[in-house]
Amino acid sequence: MHLLNHLLVTALFSLLLFNHVRAEEVHAAVASNFTAPMKQIVEQFEQSSGHDVTLSFGSSGKIFAQIQNGAPFQVFLSADQQKPEALEKNGLTVPGSRFTYAVGSLALWSARSDFVDDDYTRLKQGEFNKLALANPKLAPYGAAAVEVLSALKLREATQPKWVMGENIAQTYQFVDSGNADLGLVALSQIMHNGKIKKGSGRIIPGELHNPIRQDAVLLSNAQDRKGAQALLAYLRSDKAHAIMRAFGYTTE
Repeated sequence: MHLLNHLLVTALFSLLLFNHVRAEEVHAAVASNFTAPMKQIVEQFEQSSGHDVTLSFGSSGKIFAQIQNGAPFQVFLSADQQKPEALEKNGLTVPGSRFTYAVGSLALWSARSDFVDDDYTRLKQGEFNKLALANPKLAPYGAAAVEVLSALKLREATQPKWVMGENIAQTYQFVDSGNADLGLVALSQIMHNGKIKKGSGRIIPGELHNPIRQDAVLLSNAQDRKGAQALLAYLRSDKAHAIMRAFGYTTE
């Protein structure tokens, strides 16, 4: 009986040790617009996989520069396709690992109720103090925001009132704090379960800007890292896609 107990304890210890050895630390760099859904996705992923994930959020442009300068990220979730593609061409990614994980949308948003109307009247008439948008040189959502203003023929008229965030997260904060009456933000920042969480806003029609296809890629230093590979695979799962849709993303 004592021998049987000893064998059971030994087997259990071996199993726990094996699982511990298999578990890995994954370091993922993620575009700011994807902060809220990624936190939920990672929570589910960690529970189901046993891997631990460290998330670093920022503008896609800054993350891109950090990767080029040797930052030890294993996974990169960009807000566009161009930056992962450029890393791929420079040999900094695992060949064949790049894919579109989500397609984003823009929204015109105010923290004030009933401030955003359906026909852009306030925007057209200049009835606001500041218009927040992300820096188009760093953030793909900022570039899309400029495309929208150009399409509406409001770029020159609104430009004196622009206030630029380093990334889309800072852009949201400008509006949320009231420092800007209006902002062109990521739909995912203001929506959950199909509803705008606070304030007022409207979704920007997709035909006013180029599609915001967001690519993920496995970086070359993680070629043999099972945890990083598993995280990218999980992004393509039905559970991850359900979270993305709840925040206003579509998937391809």
